[in-house]
Amino acid sequence: MDFAAIDFETATAERDSACSVAVVEIKDGRIQESFSALIRPPENRYNAFNIRIHGITPEDTETAPDFADIWPELAAHLENKIVVAHNARFDMNVLASCLAGAGLRAPAFSYADTVAIARKAWPELANHKLDTVGAFLGLKLQHHDALEDARVCAAIPVYARRALGTVDDFPALVRALGVRLIPFGQARMGYGAGRGGWRR
Repeated sequence: MDFAAIDFETATAERDSACSVAVVEIKDGRIQESFSALIRPPENRYNAFNIRIHGITPEDTETAPDFADIWPELAAHLENKIVVAHNARFDMNVLASCLAGAGLRAPAFSYADTVAIARKAWPELANHKLDTVGAFLGLKLQHHDALEDARVCAAIPVYARRALGTVDDFPALVRALGVRLIPFGQARMGYGAGRGGWRR
């Protein structure tokens, strides 16, 4: 059970407006290390709606590094890994857009959606939003804090494996659940109405 969980928060409805990111790395089913950073979005521009969701303001990121500056450290947590995110299409679109905006090479990794994992593992839940699943698993969550969200996201495959009890690694888990493991950048992903964090 080796993988990484990622979470982005965004400043506006634009896909390249990441203002916060966190990654939690899991090795042998346990947290090995984590990385989180504030990011100065383009022109340090924010929408009031997004600020209400995550509480990050232009003052918080005025002197923060831009995406290109934090990318070398972030990339080290993603390259050649299995990566998960809750409603992965959102986070993968943000990553792809930030990379394109900064003229950076896309890393090689495959990803899975923890919404899909949770739906398969616990179909009895009323919904599979991150806070709902976290509460079901007995995990405290300060929702829309990137590091908190990444930690709960990382817990979902670990608990799902325990629920199954018959799988040894992440590829076996997703096969058993019938969840897709997708190469990043395989196809251009659609981008729906979900923005900033409220979609989880």
